[in-house]
Amino acid sequence: MTGNARIPKAELNGVYGAVVKRMSRKMFGEVPEPVEVAWHNRKVLNFSFAVGRKSAKWDRCDENLKTFAHMAVASLVGCGFCLDLGYFMAHDQGLDEAKAREVPRWRESHVFTPLERDVMAYAEAMSQTRPTVTDEMSARLLKALGAPALVELTAFIALANMYTRTNIALGVESQGFSAACQLAPLAERSADLGSPA
Repeated sequence: MTGNARIPKAELNGVYGAVVKRMSRKMFGEVPEPVEVAWHNRKVLNFSFAVGRKSAKWDRCDENLKTFAHMAVASLVGCGFCLDLGYFMAHDQGLDEAKAREVPRWRESHVFTPLERDVMAYAEAMSQTRPTVTDEMSARLLKALGAPALVELTAFIALANMYTRTNIALGVESQGFSAACQLAPLAERSADLGSPA
């Protein structure tokens, strides 16, 4: 659970702090730890908020696919906070939470369509150091989704890498959002599948 951040949480103070606390509690029941850590540098925090708001308006790619992609990145990179939040958000937004729950073991699970598997493979390939995206992988997604959706999915995966890697570097861990909603625990990732290169 939470509390092991490498930078101590800051007290959200002032009028802006009160607004952020109120909105966070309305959305999540509590203030997410990444917000409290980033409060030390409001320009960075505001950038993160702005990117989140703007990317939430993107509408050319299916929300379930984007959620599965983000959670696949989080599982690969090891960001418990993003996995937990993604599962919570799938539940909160009426997305397919049964599938979201299975993302950490998507290769073994039988609940995903071929397109969903291609999306998660693409997300993981983009997240490798060096990226391992192939022409064939891109061609399948381009045919299935179309150019506007593939551009959106690619940018969304890039943002997922920004969020997950920031949380990992800062030592931010899961806050148990999904447990608070009494969702079934996330499936466990197989140790030998899809590990970073």
